[in-house]
Amino acid sequence: MSEVLHVPDLCVPRPGSTTLRTVLSAALRRALQDLRAVLGVHASGPMASDVAAFARVVGPLARTRPGALAAAVRRTEVGVWLRCLRPGAAQAADPAADSAADSAVDPAVGVPSLLATLGLELARTGELPQRLRLRAWPPWLSSCAGRLALRMPADATGLVLGPGWAAVERPGGEQALALQPDDAAYVPLRGSEVRLALHDDNPLAALEAHPDKHGNALDLGGQPVARWCEALERALATIERYLPAFRAEIELVLQRVVPVGWDAHQHRSATVQEALGTVYLSLHPNPMTMVEALVHEVSHNKIAALLELDPVLHDAHVPIHASPVRPDPRPLHGVLLAVHAFLPVAALYAAMIEAGAPGAEHPDFRRRLAEIVDGNREGTRVLREHARPTAVGRQLLDEIEALDGGAGPSRVD
Repeated sequence: MSEVLHVPDLCVPRPGSTTLRTVLSAALRRALQDLRAVLGVHASGPMASDVAAFARVVGPLARTRPGALAAAVRRTEVGVWLRCLRPGAAQAADPAADSAADSAVDPAVGVPSLLATLGLELARTGELPQRLRLRAWPPWLSSCAGRLALRMPADATGLVLGPGWAAVERPGGEQALALQPDDAAYVPLRGSEVRLALHDDNPLAALEAHPDKHGNALDLGGQPVARWCEALERALATIERYLPAFRAEIELVLQRVVPVGWDAHQHRSATVQEALGTVYLSLHPNPMTMVEALVHEVSHNKIAALLELDPVLHDAHVPIHASPVRPDPRPLHGVLLAVHAFLPVAALYAAMIEAGAPGAEHPDFRRRLAEIVDGNREGTRVLREHARPTAVGRQLLDEIEALDGGAGPSRVD
């Protein structure tokens, strides 16, 4: 980057903040550059024919309809394939890895998935300028914004996309694919553009860095979809009321929530750095647990966007240090992720206490805030003593220091 990005409030946004919008815009510009690079890398080899066809049809959009192309590339189901294929990604995913550098996919799978998914998004929105025929495709075509999950038939001989339509070639002829929104694929949440995902083709969903978890397989946990939607909508409403600037950021970055089960005693959540716009959450009966998890994982998405542009820490992955929130020792990258995610959680608790929110007067509520603040302060100490930040990272650490653990106006010392 030629200029240092200005990120004064990426942890806890101030009212009217434009920091995340700036970061996401810059990350999207990188994604568009990555798309050109990926197409260039695979212009020869086994995918060359489809890459050439795609480049002929889609390439001109960079000049004629740049906004439409950018809108399609920013979709989470497109971006994950792009980040796994771009030059510099590793050659094979390692489920034991705790690094984005170990999360590439086989190009024989990834390139057809990228071309077909991006092509579908452009076709669905009517932005594909002409007919595009692909000879390879993934088992499913999905669109979160379009609420689509289309299974490709086993006897398909070609995928054909055009402005406002899609079809599959079969031995008996061409068959149209339905592009109407499907509640069996993605369910809208009231008052939000975020979807509850009932389909997930993220190639990195099985990656897991937490020692007490085993991947992120989609699972409603035996609970009805309506209960999931109600819990998520309630969490969003709580954030809207007590941390409105952060709630506005959710609409900027979050596109879908993938359910990963139900447990009345333990909650699980995750974010995959390459799948920007996606979070994985289990369902829990405690409303504040759901609120915490949503704020926490959206914060991971925010820093994932920043990491598209800057490493933040020079010593991010070695050595390892005790974590204030995890049982396993963590590299400084992990400590930073934890503090960055729990600072807005603390800010929300403090705002609820300050506003006299129902339940905020309970001793357990205040104890929870005290626990979060203590963990944040310990993590801040580790970062202060050991981190070697970049210029962008220095801004982030300065904000973390200034927030003093996130106690806010209602001190709990």
